[in-house]
Parts: sequence; C-alpha cells; structure tokens
Amino acid sequence: MTLRGDVAGADLGPADNAGWFDREPFVLLVEDDPGDALLVEELVADAERGMRLEWVRTLSEAAARLSIEVPDCVLLDLRLPDAQGLEAVARIRAHNDRVAVVVMTGLDEESTGLAALASGAQDYLVKGRVEPELFARAVRYAIQRKQAERTSAALQASQMRAQENARLERGLLPTPLLGVDRAVDVVARYRPGRAHSLLGGDFYDVVQDPDGIVHVIIGDVSGHGPDAAATGVALRLAWRTLVLSGVTGSRQLRLLEQVLLAERTDRQTFATATGLTLDPTTRRVQVRRAGHPGMLHHSDGGLCWLEVPGGPALGFMPGRAEWPAAEVELAAGAGLMLFTDGLFEGRVGRADDRLGEAGLLEVARTVPVGRPEAFVDELIGRVEELAGAAGGLDDDLAIIHVCWNDGRKGGLR
Repeated sequence: MTLRGDVAGADLGPADNAGWFDREPFVLLVEDDPGDALLVEELVADAERGMRLEWVRTLSEAAARLSIEVPDCVLLDLRLPDAQGLEAVARIRAHNDRVAVVVMTGLDEESTGLAALASGAQDYLVKGRVEPELFARAVRYAIQRKQAERTSAALQASQMRAQENARLERGLLPTPLLGVDRAVDVVARYRPGRAHSLLGGDFYDVVQDPDGIVHVIIGDVSGHGPDAAATGVALRLAWRTLVLSGVTGSRQLRLLEQVLLAERTDRQTFATATGLTLDPTTRRVQVRRAGHPGMLHHSDGGLCWLEVPGGPALGFMPGRAEWPAAEVELAAGAGLMLFTDGLFEGRVGRADDRLGEAGLLEVARTVPVGRPEAFVDELIGRVEELAGAAGGLDDDLAIIHVCWNDGRKGGLR
C-alpha cells in the first residue's frame, strides 16, 4: 500500500547522492498496524518539508522493496509479524547497511529504542509522542548521521589504503644502497596508473657492493593491485639479499624465479626484469634481460634504443630458461634509462593507438639530456600529456636512470 506522501517528490536515489537535503527524502515505513501507519501519514502530511513515503506491512515486503530501490530512511516498527525487537533492525541492516534506520517504539519500550541505537539504528521515536516538526527533523537528522557514518568509514578505509600503499612503496621503491664513494648517479621515478589506488607490481633497486660494482634491477610483475605489489616486494627484497650475498648472473635470475613461483597467487603470474652490473673501473655494463623492454642510451652520439638479446620473463619457462649476458660500454657523460612498459603502452589521442617503443624514442629525442633528472621528468611529462586525451596512463610506470658520478656531487635524485 502506498500512502498519500508518495504522490509528492521525485524518484531519486539513496542518501549518498549529492544534494539529498535539497529534495524530499524517500522514507519506507515498515508497520503492520494500519492505525499507526495512518498516524505516520498524518505526521508526513503536516511536516513543513515534504517526504516521499511508502508503507509495507512486513519485513519480507521491506526486503523486496529494498532490492528494487534504496530509501533514504526506514521507519521500523519493532513488533512485526515476521520479526520481533532488535531482530528487525539486524535484518534491515543485513539487507542494506547504507540506509538510515529510525525505530518506532511504544510508550513502554524506550529501553528497547535505546538498545536499537546500540544495534545500529540512527534514532528512535515513541509512538503518540511525536509532533510533525520533531518527526521530520528526526528523520532528516537520521539520514544525515548515517551519511556521516559512511563518510567516516570511507575516510578510515582511505587512510588504511594510504598506509598500505606507503608500506608497499617502501618495499617496491627503496632508497638505492650506494657507498660513500658512490660510483653512479641515480634518478628514480614512479607513477601509478590512473585506474589503481594501490601500487602495481613495478619495482626497482640499486646496490653498490664493497668492490664498487653497482648492481641495478628493474622489474614488472604482471597484473595490478595488492597481490602484484606484494609479489614485487618479495622479488625486490630477494634481489637485494642475493646481491649482498654475492649471488649474481643467471643464478640470481633462477633464484628470483623460484621466489616468484612461491609467491605468486596464480600460475599465470609472471615478471619481467632487466639487471645491470656496472663496473666503474672498466666503464663496462653487463646486461641480463628477462622478457623486459629495452632501454634508452644517450651519449655524445645522441639517443638510441638499446635492446640486447635476452631470455623469457620469469615464470614463463620455470627451470628451463636461459638469460645470456651482454656487455655495453657506458662512456663518461653517457647514461642508461631503464623503465617498465607503462611508459610506452599508454594510448595517445582519443583513438586506441599506443605510443609504443618507436613513439617513445621519438619523444625522448626531443628532450634535452644534459641533466638526467630534468630529462626523466620532462619525458614523463610529455608522455603523460600525450595520454591525457585518453584519460591518462593506464599502467604503472617505474624508471631508473644511471650514469657515472665522475666526482660530481650526486646520488639519488
């Protein structure tokens, strides 16, 4: 049965819609007594500000109505044919915890009303003791309190996500471990993808060993979200431990693959990686590539795309993969920039075209390379600008740029 109040007011959404207080709230009355329902109808009719009111007689009918449309407030009698007392409050909240609940009690049930508040109701009203103005105010305040509860809960959840994000960031994106006489300058950057509130599986690290050799890794775990990030953290920590233990080369990658196999949540998860070993004495760089994209190399001769032979991504061929070493020379004043595929796989313009490796190289050649940090930041900015029309970069991206220190005051930037 629909009461008279239903004829006024638009059929709008629940209380979390912006501007709910500027419209007539939708109130669902759950009451089996026609006389009490009539009293509520009269309170609504006499209220200074209107309400859209609907009446159902049982909790089962209320549940059916809630499955179609969520009201702003449920006026709930605690003596129903199919629910008694606080059970009614619990069942309404189980059906939809977004809606404000105001319980209707008898003259001798005020203690029950207080108990209902402790069980999650926003307010209670005593039948026969409510004036129209007080009734309307109680309903609107209940809606407002429920909305405040939800906002507070969302804020707390957001703060917890931020704390989790910070912990993951410390694991994925550490401060490079360089000696006092640091052999290289490092520029490290990370950008999350537009669709992900948590970090993805991109990771990097830099360690200089006691002999002055600098070890670098950058990697990308497939997928997004906390599972990928946690796997990335495990791989990054394992890599640093292996380096500090003197384990390098193909053996290092095989052990990292074992860590991936143990940590991944499904058999389809894989990780790409590129590892560098930089010897400041010979100015030679050993490169091992496991399914990862190439890198940018800049020197006096200009900027080029460098992609050495490599092996499959970690997890593709467990126990059977090989990752050959390649050597490149890094002259004074030259630099290498490693990155994850989020830097070049973003869409450009409004079409489905991707920037791609060739497009990234073309953009990079328009950016001055004199100062590494300025080069990296401007390149990221230009790529993000190209992706702006398509809504921004889809994927996370991580970048590590390394060059020889050569006595300059440097380090991590």
